[in-house]
Amino acid sequence: MTKCGGYSMSSIGDSYVRDACRVTRYRKLCIRSLRSFSNSARRSPRRWALAAVFVTMNEAKNVSRLLNTMKEQAFFRRRQRIALSDCIECLRDTTDSLYDSLGELRTLDARTFNLQMGNVETWVSAALSDEDSCLDGFNARRGKHVMVIHNKVVKLTHLTSNALALVSKLASYRGGSLSSP
Repeated sequence: MTKCGGYSMSSIGDSYVRDACRVTRYRKLCIRSLRSFSNSARRSPRRWALAAVFVTMNEAKNVSRLLNTMKEQAFFRRRQRIALSDCIECLRDTTDSLYDSLGELRTLDARTFNLQMGNVETWVSAALSDEDSCLDGFNARRGKHVMVIHNKVVKLTHLTSNALALVSKLASYRGGSLSSP
């Protein structure tokens, strides 16, 4: 572990991620999921927003793959299978929204910053709404497999909420943070 001014690099990195996650609702999850980006993101709100959306999109893809696998197996009754199909569609929309957000965050321009950030906030909010819609389909459902789905999608909603908080923090800078890509 490298020392820098009397502090270990990992403790400096931890302070970066803790500082970035301060604006999020699910701080422990934020810190856990974004810790590996500490040394590259440092104090850049843009990089933290990118990292959070990236991590969230990957989690959405993982949850979608799991749900598709579960759908192929005969775990569910007819209504549960319909709810599962609807949830898979919602998560496909989530992934698309997060993918669009990543593209916009990667191409931020000071001249169109407010418009671009409005797009990103809209898309990440839409992803959160899609995840909530997925969960709605399982409200009255019970069973071990339904709980697995519920827990995975709830974790995804928490990651998305954190990503939205970091995106909103970046949006509040009004282009001033573009100098540190």
